[in-house]
Amino acid sequence: SKLAALFKHPLYNIPVPELTEKDKLFVINPMEKFSLRSSGSDEWVSSSKAETLLPTGKTAYDTYPTWLKFHIGINRYELYPRQDPLLPMLLQDLATQRIISSVQKSGGTQLKLIMTFPNYGQALFKPMKQTRDEESPIDFFYFSDFERHNAEIAAFHLDRILDFRRTPPASGRLVNITKEIRDITTDKKLAKTFFISPAGNVCFYGECSYYCSTEHALCGKPDQLEGSMAVLLPDKTLAKRHSWRSPWRRSYHKSKKAEWELNPNYCAQVRETPPYDRGHRLLNLIDMTILDFLMGNMDRHHYETFEKFGNDSFLLHLDNGRGFGTHSRDELSILAPLQQCCSIKKSTYLRLQLLATQPYRLSDVLREALAADPLAPVLAEPHLQALDRRLGKVLVAVGHCLAR
Repeated sequence: SKLAALFKHPLYNIPVPELTEKDKLFVINPMEKFSLRSSGSDEWVSSSKAETLLPTGKTAYDTYPTWLKFHIGINRYELYPRQDPLLPMLLQDLATQRIISSVQKSGGTQLKLIMTFPNYGQALFKPMKQTRDEESPIDFFYFSDFERHNAEIAAFHLDRILDFRRTPPASGRLVNITKEIRDITTDKKLAKTFFISPAGNVCFYGECSYYCSTEHALCGKPDQLEGSMAVLLPDKTLAKRHSWRSPWRRSYHKSKKAEWELNPNYCAQVRETPPYDRGHRLLNLIDMTILDFLMGNMDRHHYETFEKFGNDSFLLHLDNGRGFGTHSRDELSILAPLQQCCSIKKSTYLRLQLLATQPYRLSDVLREALAADPLAPVLAEPHLQALDRRLGKVLVAVGHCLAR
């Protein structure tokens, strides 16, 4: 296994600094028992009469569902640890846990559902909109592109292979539209959009600002629909997140250009602007840029951080559905932060060099990681080949910086 060999490499075993209480998103007593609020909200709280030991003799932590252990493990440096024994169980839960509720997620431009499991875990479901071998039409603007379910799954695995570990775990899943969405939804607006197509398939389209109409309905075969299931992060009432506008955000206009596209010295002013004027924030943003370039994702207008950790923390790599849309061309403008700032973390650069070598070739390790997904093959082969080509271009860009 190339993947197992990669994760054993010294570059993937650099220790995370020792964690203090202020470095953990949640500080809990591992003996304490958590229970659901009686109000019926899906919020876990510490029980007032904490039982030190449960009748089995195990600590309360051992009894927590996998998603709660995942939330408790989040810290200043990572969303989940490198050798995380929880990860396979979490992906298994996403793919197999019974769905007891499906409602549409509010906001956003395209249809997404929030699905709830019997253990109170929740996942964000993005339905299949485009087949594996279809490319985004060349005349589409990036902001009118589809969000792809397989891009969310591939982005999680790619993010882990790059050792960022900043994308919530995601798994593919085949969902029954009738039993797992239509028959159990309490969302009246969503319920009104179901119909049977002329071909006898169950379809629905929801309500959103793009692609929510009869012409863009999501249809099963006859009621089986592919989608990605991503673990939801802790509720914002429990762990506040800050949304930051990216300095290299595109103009989202058909003819206007953004300032960074016109000013080659744009990075100099970013470096003087908080929060990019100190700490690792700019380097973390360049990590995210490299992930986006490899995927071909032009839609990174904002990113989020956990408020508790202030400026000294990783950036969450959320919403990757517009990646992996085209394999036949590379969008070099995505690399602007790297090219203009000529900065990269040494550890990131060393790992990129490693992934360009034969024993750990990026396309091979990602193909291997995706082979275990329930919807394998997740990416069409040309997308995997494009990763190796794009990785070469990132290394060339760093080479130009080193020469300068």
